[in-house]
Amino acid sequence: MKNALLLSLLILLAGPLRAQQEKVSVLNDHTGAKLLVGGKPFMVNGMNWDYFPIGTNYSYSLWTRPDDVIKAALDIDMSLLKNMGVNAIRQHMGVPARWIQYIYEKYGIYTMIYSSFGRYGVTLNGAWMSNTDYSLPEVRKVLLDEAKELVKEYDNTPGLLLYLLGNENNYGLFWQGAETEDIPVEDRKSTIQAIHLYKLFNEAAVEMKKMNASYPIAICNGDLLFLDIIARECKDVDIFGVNCYRGDSFGDLFSRVKAEYGKPVLFTEFGSDAFNAVTMKEAQKEQADILFKNWAEIYLNAAGVGNNNNSIGGFTFQFADGWWKSGQTTNLDVHDTEASWSNGGYLFDHVEGENNMNEEWFGICAKGTPDNRGIYELYPRAAYYVLRDIHKINPYVSGTNTSSILNKFSDINVMSSVLSARSDKAALQGETTRLIRLSELRGEFSTYNTGGTHTTTPSSKPDVPTEFPAFKGFDHTESFYVGVASNPTENVQAEVTVNFLGNVAENPIDEIFYENRGRSRYIVDGNGEYVDLGPLERFKLYSAGFDWNGKLFNLKTFFRKGHYHWGYEGDFFGFYPEANYGDNMDIYGGEAPFGTEIEGKGFFKGFKAAFGPELWWGANPALLVKYQRNIGKFDVAGIFHYDLSQRRGSTTSYAIPSPKNTRASLMVGRTFGRFNIVAGGLWSGTTLVGRTFQATKEDKADAVVYSDVVKTSDTFGGKLKLTYSGGRFNAYARVR
Repeated sequence: MKNALLLSLLILLAGPLRAQQEKVSVLNDHTGAKLLVGGKPFMVNGMNWDYFPIGTNYSYSLWTRPDDVIKAALDIDMSLLKNMGVNAIRQHMGVPARWIQYIYEKYGIYTMIYSSFGRYGVTLNGAWMSNTDYSLPEVRKVLLDEAKELVKEYDNTPGLLLYLLGNENNYGLFWQGAETEDIPVEDRKSTIQAIHLYKLFNEAAVEMKKMNASYPIAICNGDLLFLDIIARECKDVDIFGVNCYRGDSFGDLFSRVKAEYGKPVLFTEFGSDAFNAVTMKEAQKEQADILFKNWAEIYLNAAGVGNNNNSIGGFTFQFADGWWKSGQTTNLDVHDTEASWSNGGYLFDHVEGENNMNEEWFGICAKGTPDNRGIYELYPRAAYYVLRDIHKINPYVSGTNTSSILNKFSDINVMSSVLSARSDKAALQGETTRLIRLSELRGEFSTYNTGGTHTTTPSSKPDVPTEFPAFKGFDHTESFYVGVASNPTENVQAEVTVNFLGNVAENPIDEIFYENRGRSRYIVDGNGEYVDLGPLERFKLYSAGFDWNGKLFNLKTFFRKGHYHWGYEGDFFGFYPEANYGDNMDIYGGEAPFGTEIEGKGFFKGFKAAFGPELWWGANPALLVKYQRNIGKFDVAGIFHYDLSQRRGSTTSYAIPSPKNTRASLMVGRTFGRFNIVAGGLWSGTTLVGRTFQATKEDKADAVVYSDVVKTSDTFGGKLKLTYSGGRFNAYARVR
């Protein structure tokens, strides 16, 4: 009994004892800089981890799901991570502390928790500022409160490793949105804003330490841009965290940080996509090769190894593909192969003047189709197996030096990892059946009841129903949808969906519905007798799409599948409107949008065309050609629209065809500091009497002034728009 009581007491004390032993700190001694966990050197073999099922985007949160769903997702991913030797993951604040503890206690994996620190905007007094102004006192207060919230919510959580502030916020001084653009490594504009940013980083670190934060504090910078300002302003930060994409070598990064800043280096993001933008095929070996070389440099620069002795590890980017990264709100169920930015460090697919970085293909694991709970399987690529071998290496073992690290890496066979991953790729292809697969199978059953005492509707169904509703009482409709998709290669996708009808209700009061084509049809013959033609259309093409992402172009063909406008691509007068009609597509039985879009790449970059019989509801058969490019400091775009013929009839009252027209527009824009001035001219080959130009306030603009002018000739027009992105105004005016 006494022994049992002692055992129980030891179990109760194990948590506090472990917490004391797992103290995290940074040590700088004669061997270099180390991260210590429980007093022992800790090389961060980390991974950028998130959880987004195919079909979702950044608005999805695993942590709002039931506990059984969260556990199922974590158990799949963390098992794979533990097997790979990953000892830390990077997570954004918002994850409940109990799940950080769960991951640590069950899998031994730590968490670096981070705040984006205004990287993608900030809310001030209920209003959203899309481009954070770090000089404003009210902004500083919001972000300092956010940093202090990290300590309040997570300090002393078992399994917590580090605090991280920001996510390459210095790039946010250049980029206008959340999507990745070309990295401005040499560009020093926005230096004044950068000084405000880094002073605020340091102030946040000071405030967190005043709260007795139990873990070291790192910042996340985009490469070494503004390193001189960081060295001057961020003296109280413990670790220099860096997102770095330089290809197969980090170059002078370790030596520069050592000489200019003196803080330990932690790679908060680095890696390679697994798609070749030249061959338009998956590139598993190329991704594995680059990660192999990156990690070799990380280990070679660890304390005591003999080089710069300032590397404490890194977080590979990323664990699973992000299907939402390209476009972020569109094509969420499509693994996009469109390269969105250019980087010359990735030689395997770099072509001068062309993009080669595929944001949706950075995963070291491919992502499977989610089940009805949002749980999906992961299929490791070659990089997974390479990293599993790398993470077995401990650079802090006594006697480790440059030669011993190189010998250990030479024992790792990248090609063997490629072969190991082939079975995973085959399993994924078996799941999706790439050549042809059933993409949709659903049935819709609808019932209707028509009644009323003061109506002329027959009480029972007549033998020859010629008017609708045909009778009072119940009836029903049976509608079935079958979709077939094909994905023969990574850059070609096609899908066709057809609709079959069973019984079609004869009694609905509203005659406008998709299945009404299957109602009975009668004609009167020469003898005055009714002849039953039967339902005319039991089978009908419901929708179709074809996407081909080629080397010199992207081609997209659509039938009853939506498309977006060109408003942010130089279409100043709205020649090409959005055509996403949702449920109205079926309600009114429209055949639009129906057409093809072609977007040029490489030499043809800036060129875009759309043509088809009905590109949007009520559109005439038309051809639209657009060309947009930067000429010096000016953004110039021209559009030509030619209607091939005049459409007769319409699907709905608000899709009445416009008169046949030929028109062209020219737009010129330039940014002056925080002001963006855009002017446009319009020529039309037909009269514009009684027709107006539509202008809508852009969401991202805080102050907009419009001026529209239509000359007396009714064939020319112009418009001027002025936007201010400072975030301190909220006004909208229009003058005609």
